[in-house]
Amino acid sequence: MPTNRRFLLQRRPDGTPVKEDFELVTEPTPALEEGQFLIRNHYASLDPAMRGWMDAEGNYMPPIPLGDPVRASTIGVVEESRAEGFAPGQWVMGLNALEDYSVSAVGGFTQPIDPTVVPSVTNYLSIFGAVGMTAYFGFLEVCQPKAGETVLVSGAAGAVGSLVGQLAKIHGCRAVGIAGGPAKCARLIEKYGFDAAIDYRGKDEAALTAAIAEACPDGVDVIFENVGGIILDAGLMNLNLHSRVGLCGLISEYNTERRGIRNLWQLIVKRAHIRGLLVADYVPRFAEGGAQMGVWAAQGKLTIDEHIDEGLEHAFDSFMRLFAGTNDGKMILKIA
Repeated sequence: MPTNRRFLLQRRPDGTPVKEDFELVTEPTPALEEGQFLIRNHYASLDPAMRGWMDAEGNYMPPIPLGDPVRASTIGVVEESRAEGFAPGQWVMGLNALEDYSVSAVGGFTQPIDPTVVPSVTNYLSIFGAVGMTAYFGFLEVCQPKAGETVLVSGAAGAVGSLVGQLAKIHGCRAVGIAGGPAKCARLIEKYGFDAAIDYRGKDEAALTAAIAEACPDGVDVIFENVGGIILDAGLMNLNLHSRVGLCGLISEYNTERRGIRNLWQLIVKRAHIRGLLVADYVPRFAEGGAQMGVWAAQGKLTIDEHIDEGLEHAFDSFMRLFAGTNDGKMILKIA
């Protein structure tokens, strides 16, 4: 059996993760049991949600046990199989780990994929994976957009946020994005078709509230929230009557003590509602969402950027790009 490099979680991060929280080791790959198959991981998705899995308290996923490899969605090729329905050479996608080889079994999260029907196999980690389905179902089903409404997207230059803004335009809405820095704000308008962009850097809550009011003179009907903190509080101060907030992520708070939403009372004032969303709820409908996203992509209505770093030895630096905002598109690590 081949040796296996594994990116292990060795201690719980206290605030922002540091390199000493992890260790890259080389271990023997275990022999397969009946019903199992071995995956050679080619690419792994790096997502903000992984930070929550590193904490001791569970959320929608159990904590990563100390000494185990960091959990991640991967795509790869079956190397060896003792499982019916999974043959060597077959491409698969599943929830595995940051390691060269993962052992999976029939009945788990791993499913076959066809690399010939997409421009790049990495698209299964972006537009046709959890990212695309989060944008599709999170925006259309949780936020219930209507033509003519104003949609405010935080983290708008990110993988999910950029797709949400484009979906808003497809559905006849006005899309306003919040991002960090002039380059990302320019990309929102020039590449993703947003109507306006707000640079959050250097702004306190009052300045952000005023900037949103200027960009959304008729108020905000939908907030698709990826960031939290003062950005969400500023958005809440601009809500219209009966508006909707889809809570997808709170990346600004993942490495700090939770601050909570200070302007939650605006939901009462504006008779608005806020709803959390988790893409796992829509797994049975991924084929439906993927088919429609594929149609829009083929029509040139959707653009997806992928930022691919190479090398398992760079897993920490690549993961931390998500919190520094230095990735340009969906963050993917090439392992093979």
